[in-house]
Amino acid sequence: MLKRPDYIIKNAAQILPCTGDQMQDFQVLTDTAIVIEGERIIDICSDKELKQRYVMDGTNIIDAEGKVVAPGYIDAHTHLVFYGSRVEEYAAKLSGNVEENLKNLAMTVGPNRTIELTRDTAEEVLYEQSKKRIMTMLKHGTTTVESKSGYGLTPESELKILRIGRQLHENTPLDVVNTFLGAHGIPDHLTKKQYVNEIIEVMIPQVAQNNLAEFCDVWCDEGYFTEQESERILQAGLAYGLLPKIHADAYSYIGGSDLAARMKMVSIDHLNYTPESLMTQLAEAGVIGVVMPALDFAVAHKRPFAARKMLDSGMQIALATDMCPACYTSSMSFVINLACRLYQFTVEEAIKAATKVAARALNLTDRGTLEIGKIADIQIWDVPTYKHVAYELGTNIVETVIKRGRVVINEGTWSKENTFI
Repeated sequence: MLKRPDYIIKNAAQILPCTGDQMQDFQVLTDTAIVIEGERIIDICSDKELKQRYVMDGTNIIDAEGKVVAPGYIDAHTHLVFYGSRVEEYAAKLSGNVEENLKNLAMTVGPNRTIELTRDTAEEVLYEQSKKRIMTMLKHGTTTVESKSGYGLTPESELKILRIGRQLHENTPLDVVNTFLGAHGIPDHLTKKQYVNEIIEVMIPQVAQNNLAEFCDVWCDEGYFTEQESERILQAGLAYGLLPKIHADAYSYIGGSDLAARMKMVSIDHLNYTPESLMTQLAEAGVIGVVMPALDFAVAHKRPFAARKMLDSGMQIALATDMCPACYTSSMSFVINLACRLYQFTVEEAIKAATKVAARALNLTDRGTLEIGKIADIQIWDVPTYKHVAYELGTNIVETVIKRGRVVINEGTWSKENTFI
């Protein structure tokens, strides 16, 4: 007896499975259909096989004629939960006389501004602002988001940020993966030694006891946390089941990448000052590199990361938005624009970096590719060939988004099935 699935996607000009172990491995399927039952992909087959295996009458058919079908984007590095913006500061830095322009603002600037605003904002207000951001990301094809704490730097505010991440996971279509980043700076009311102890003795146990995060992260850089301090924090997190990640080599090289290779961390993020010898060690250790072209663009970084050297060294590289007050973008397609034009990614490498490899950067094996048995997180682009994702600058080419087997965005707007809006 033939089976009637929940959805069939057919007639696509191109389907991008994003499988293969190497960054350059890239397959394009034509004359192929995707069959969805419940939350999963249950078949990928030819049109001829489709008619032999499934009942077509009464099945929801998604006609992707002339369009491209790809896995949902996975955004592997964001600081999603924060209050307000730093738009005045950003604007002040766009022209000359930056120091004078910032002085004229007569306000705290940089991360401390966001910490002040976020720490003092009620949880429900912070949730609503963060929800608006994440739902915009969904419209741009992102189906899984990593969300870091780090804009509180007190036990109460760090836990608040992580609770909001959990609420966004439960109350929106997207999957939200939490990372505890208490070591994102040093609060004014404590010495660094006191704060490291508070992270280890107070924050990490509370995060773990309340099941509020999957990962522990630390910013290892000049003026932040040393290699030794970072190792203490990450080992403490590991003892509580929080897998290690690290912000490293963003503005200096002080040993963060050595530590990432030594601990075989899940990911190392930023990588602007990473020595070439460490790239090889990170590749051998299986550490995923996460790079953020939009951040380097937004802050006019003096030393953009050397993506081509990382890729050529054998590193697996993921792309991420780094959505935060200093880098306000919801679009992974925009990140792909920048990665290809400014950082010498091929279009194929960039797409895999935003899907399969990004899933690996979050230790996820059930998504990021279009394969039988994987979660049906799928986007459909209203373009005739996948290369438009690099070519159309700033355009949202996403027409349809399917999250866990449900159509949540249809023709670029909210689907009637989307009960989360």
